[in-house]
Amino acid sequence: MSPFRAAETVAALLLAVLLTLLVGCGSRLPERAFETRPTANPSGGEPLRVGIITSATSPVGGQALTGPRDGARAYFDALNARGGLDGRRIEVETCDDGGSGVGNNACVHRLIDERHVFALVATTALNYAGAPLVAKVGVPDIGGQPLTPAYDTYPHLYGIYGSSAPRTGGKPGWDGTLYGGTEVYRWFEREKGARTAAVVSYNQAASAAYARLVSDGLRAEGYEVVDEQVDFALPNFRAVAADLRDRKVDLLFDAMDTHGNVRLCEAMEALGVRVDAKVTNVQNWSSSVARDYARAPGCLNSLWVTGSSRNHQDTGDPAVREFRAAMGQRPLSQWQLEGWAAAMWFTDAARSCLAGAGLSRGCVEEFLNRPEPYTARGLLLPVRFEHLARPPETRHTCLSVARWEDGRGWVGQGDMTENCATVPQLGYRP
Repeated sequence: MSPFRAAETVAALLLAVLLTLLVGCGSRLPERAFETRPTANPSGGEPLRVGIITSATSPVGGQALTGPRDGARAYFDALNARGGLDGRRIEVETCDDGGSGVGNNACVHRLIDERHVFALVATTALNYAGAPLVAKVGVPDIGGQPLTPAYDTYPHLYGIYGSSAPRTGGKPGWDGTLYGGTEVYRWFEREKGARTAAVVSYNQAASAAYARLVSDGLRAEGYEVVDEQVDFALPNFRAVAADLRDRKVDLLFDAMDTHGNVRLCEAMEALGVRVDAKVTNVQNWSSSVARDYARAPGCLNSLWVTGSSRNHQDTGDPAVREFRAAMGQRPLSQWQLEGWAAAMWFTDAARSCLAGAGLSRGCVEEFLNRPEPYTARGLLLPVRFEHLARPPETRHTCLSVARWEDGRGWVGQGDMTENCATVPQLGYRP
């Protein structure tokens, strides 16, 4: 069985949790929007059109969700500069849904009905309300970020981290339950000897629910867990920092926004509180952390990150070097690398079809559904799509790990293909 990374789907929930602190949801499409449309089968030498939906101007922040889009566009730009896909130029259509369901529906309609895109690539949507239509018309959505349960619910949607769920279009996962592994907590216990962990959340329903999920995983791995909760309106981070010091916490996790994290770190800095690792996830795996935590150097230098893709600062890897060269002088992030990998995935699938019977959506999906896992030239941990009738109790899971070091940035910790363990899968309701 190839390695599987369930923890990234769980970690992606945090961004959706944070959105509930800011905005509500949009409406669904009218029934007439679900009428059957013909499958697009491009032929000849005309450009091949793909769409990218991004919540670029969402309340989460101006650049928070644009990484996958930017990475995918950089890949297609480089591909076109080399002559395109067997001589065919890739024409990229982007759409900003504003982070709302209404906006997402509008983007789906625009790209599918008006621009007639062949496929979607690197979708990054806080509210993927248009997913039912994408699935209904059979437009493959390749390498999207699983910020909602859509990629574990609908056919024709292929998230960047893979899925084992049935994906029949009904309830997410298995009868409404998704599963995540404990590999992050296992790694820190095994490699760093961590035994005590704190989880800080707001006294807000979604934040508290995510914190419980993290706490359950930690306890399943035998940690002593310190649950800390602060008032959303008037948080007393100084009291939390003092308790972290008194309880001698090794690891620090949270279910808060960046602003809350920075304020907690500043309180820790004021009291001289240090932890072995403040653990974050792929959404924060970028060069911007140096700016975000500028007033809390102690926190900055205890930042660790886990994910399912190769560190974008691993310049010893040729695929990473190619990505970095294409991005030029822009500030880099892990989500950009994953968007690049998503575009590569689509290109490899399309090229396999052109080498055979011809390009069609069905042929592209045959490539995506192969039993052989996909790695994007080693940029991703092996990705595959299964349709398991029952959820797995355990999975052999691998992990990409890096830590922040002043003067060096994100430094990888071991080879991601060797940071592996067989861990339990814990159920949760999205």
